Amino acid sequence: MTLTELSRELFGRAGGTDVHRYTLSRPGGLTVRVLDYGGVIQSVAAPDLSGRRADVVLGHPDLDGYVANNRPGAARVFLGAVIGRYANRIAGGAFALDGVLHRVPVNDGKNSLHGGPAGFDTRVWSATPVGDGVRFTLVSPDGDQGYPGRLAVDVTYRLDSRLRITYRATTDAPTVVNLTNHTYWNLAGGGSVYDHSLSITGRHYCPTDEDLIPAGDPAPVDGTPFDFRRPTPIGARLGEPDPQLAIGRGYDHNWVLDDGAPFAARAWEPTSGRLLTMWTTEPGLQFYSGNHLASPGAGFALEAQHFPDSPNRPDFPSTVLRPGEVYHQETAFELTTSERPPVA
Repeated sequence: MTLTELSRELFGRAGGTDVHRYTLSRPGGLTVRVLDYGGVIQSVAAPDLSGRRADVVLGHPDLDGYVANNRPGAARVFLGAVIGRYANRIAGGAFALDGVLHRVPVNDGKNSLHGGPAGFDTRVWSATPVGDGVRFTLVSPDGDQGYPGRLAVDVTYRLDSRLRITYRATTDAPTVVNLTNHTYWNLAGGGSVYDHSLSITGRHYCPTDEDLIPAGDPAPVDGTPFDFRRPTPIGARLGEPDPQLAIGRGYDHNWVLDDGAPFAARAWEPTSGRLLTMWTTEPGLQFYSGNHLASPGAGFALEAQHFPDSPNRPDFPSTVLRPGEVYHQETAFELTTSERPPVA
């Protein structure tokens, strides 16, 4: 028997299609609201040390906010959305696969970002309740945003003691796939996240060129502002004259996660005592410090994924998916409380 309560309500209409909001709740635990528009995590209500609840993710109160963000020319920030077909950047909007050059839309300077201007975050997904959660499904046809192959995708949100996200995809032709969720966290429920203490279990990160494309080999975090192996306030080193921080006006980089680590990342907020712990099966973690939000630092993103520009980097873990294979990854978040930050 599941303890998770699930309800559905009409949230609006997008392009003539009904959009619904699904509420997942656990007695005494989290309340999570997700949309079938973009697979968005709209809100996560969590208690603090005193039991007071607050929404700890950034989201829009109505559908219009999400639709407006996805209009041509909008400064898209992907609040809470599923990102695909390819999360992060592909250099020059092109990659070769089995000797064939594929071009995908350029929407971030001269690069393609987060699946292009009409990525999975702009679609209305089909939804099916599944015990302690809801499964969203989408079919991306061959040639969608320039990507080869018909891709069938499902993303399942489940809530028990953790919020669990499971991704699956299959294809009828060779393609590349890199899915993630783009939730922005603020464990205080408002204000700046720069005083949040962050840990990332990665000894290496990917330095980038001026277009935020990985350049060269992953580099050690030792002696750099990218060393979060011990809990460190997000804003502690943002003001340092580091050329990598200057490129993205803050953190917008991929960490190479350590194999066998007890968790991928942790964040702790000192006023509320809320502690976020993250696990993932993915090899990389893109940490984005909310540099280009309307209020910079209003939230931070922990995007579990493969490395940026992997289709053009044979030395990176492969993102190629072929017929007969199943793309599968899992990411989980747990919210607890602590009077002080964990030691590690």
